[in-house]
Amino acid sequence: MSEHLVSVEPESQVHIGFTHGDINGIGYEVIIKTLMDKRIMEMINPVVFGNSKVASYHRKTLDIKDFNFNLVKKADSTNPSRANIVNIDDREVKIQLGTATETGGEMAYLSLKAAVESMDRGEIDAIVTAPINKKNIQSKDFDFPGHTEFFASRYNVHNFLMLMVSGNFRIGVITGHIPLRDVPGAVNEDLILNKLQIMHDSLRRDFAIVKPRIALLGLNPHAGDNGLLGSEEQDIIIPAISKAFDDGMLVFGPYPADGFFATSQFTQFDGILAMYHDQGLVPFKALAFDSGVNYTAGLPIIRTSPAHGTAYDIAGKDKANEASMRAAVYLACDIFRNRTDFDLANANPLDVDDNDNGNNNR
Repeated sequence: MSEHLVSVEPESQVHIGFTHGDINGIGYEVIIKTLMDKRIMEMINPVVFGNSKVASYHRKTLDIKDFNFNLVKKADSTNPSRANIVNIDDREVKIQLGTATETGGEMAYLSLKAAVESMDRGEIDAIVTAPINKKNIQSKDFDFPGHTEFFASRYNVHNFLMLMVSGNFRIGVITGHIPLRDVPGAVNEDLILNKLQIMHDSLRRDFAIVKPRIALLGLNPHAGDNGLLGSEEQDIIIPAISKAFDDGMLVFGPYPADGFFATSQFTQFDGILAMYHDQGLVPFKALAFDSGVNYTAGLPIIRTSPAHGTAYDIAGKDKANEASMRAAVYLACDIFRNRTDFDLANANPLDVDDNDNGNNNR
């Protein structure tokens, strides 16, 4: 079992740590609205790694009167019936709603740093990240295209997968955050097999699917049309599918992306792998934007995030929809419980410490 997992009874609360994201965006709005939901509060013991003064500013701007954060010094001293907050910085912070600022980026990073440190101490079970601005957060401490790469680097993981999730609709991308012109050169058989294995393992462990069915999209229009519109399908993708089958994975394709999403064909699979970012995320956000969740598969910890961005244009206007944040919380809880059950079912009895009593970190 991963050292970051914390065993819990089936009906107990999951300890969720929230990062506040860019303080000038809608992060606090969707977090507050989510934590005002009594159904959520029955499931989780939440702690936001943020700034109580910034949180108060957002609450007053949104004219939310029936909500307050419970200020705690550390994530292991939270009130399970309250929305808790740990101050990551006591400075007076200038808030400029709807604007990308250096302070906004700095505060976003400090929140991330505090969350992973708390995770490593075993104080929380999962991290839910509010949206960041990928430009203003850049610094000597954060030199990554986004959250996914940050967490992979933080936990020294080389094999990971950005997975977009909405119910049973799950899409991963082979090449991720790279320029479109670099995609054909980056796609190779080993990379495809690597991402297929991560998705297969995650569907089993994180989503409790015993024999997952995975669809692989083609790179070229019409999946190459038998070599007429490109050879990558015949030379790289089909051989990868064959090898995956030999390894016991149920992988099908390659499918032309346009027809695949235009019909109900995509609903017949537990997971879908697209060749590049927009090939997967454009149909996903078109079909499931409000309920979409970004999940980083392959990490030793659990991290989810709403599928939307900072939404500067509606920051502080009480127009943000919290459905995606709420879905991110539900997914984090589901994955935590699925992982716990999977690891217990597959544990080697000889590895269990008789003095541990099943309590790993807390």
